[in-house]
Amino acid sequence: MYHPTVARLTYRGLLGRRRAFVLFALPVLLIVISAVVRVLAGADDQTAANLLGGFALATMVPIIGVVAGTGAIGPEIDDGSVVYLLSKPVKRPTIIVTKLVVAIGVTVAFSAVPTLIAGFVLNGNSQNIAVAYAVAAAVASVAYSAIFLLLGTVTRHAVIAGLVYALVWESLFGSLVPGARTLSVQQWALALAERIGAEGVVSAEVGLPLALVLLVAVTAAATWYAGRRLRALTLAGEE
Repeated sequence: MYHPTVARLTYRGLLGRRRAFVLFALPVLLIVISAVVRVLAGADDQTAANLLGGFALATMVPIIGVVAGTGAIGPEIDDGSVVYLLSKPVKRPTIIVTKLVVAIGVTVAFSAVPTLIAGFVLNGNSQNIAVAYAVAAAVASVAYSAIFLLLGTVTRHAVIAGLVYALVWESLFGSLVPGARTLSVQQWALALAERIGAEGVVSAEVGLPLALVLLVAVTAAATWYAGRRLRALTLAGEE
């Protein structure tokens, strides 16, 4: 279910000049802000939790997920170059799974790792805050990658749709509308962070068992349907 050549081509596309700028810019900004906050305010657990939860998990992770998830396949479908990939003797579910693995790897590398570093800069992982939010970022990266990879197969405006979902649904409705929080990847990830961090440091609106079930279900469903969408693409003369 993993094809090295497809993975290499996907990595090359994701780490191209334009996408690499976004992928590097947000983590660097997080770490710089964390360093400034540490110098000005000192090591404060609540400040660390607020910054990692409000900027890293709520903003940086979904945006990087949009870039990596949609960029793993969307551009190939948009410019028609996907036909060359589909003409090869590679099963289409294998293509999807490979691209998902690459998207997850990129998202984790550019979101979970910087979140961990920023947490140590802010308060030295006091009350396990850095590790809690880094694990949450890694778990959220998996679900976001699957969701945005699916968007890349169903619409030519996947980036716009992904940003609307990430910034409007996750950040706006997820913070203002209680019912929407149950359907928020951010809240599912926070449930795990709540379990890892010290008591009272992290708060989630969804219980951990439900959060884990929803994370697995959404990731699996998005991956399966993305595979179906790719199989629906037919090549000229393919009957």
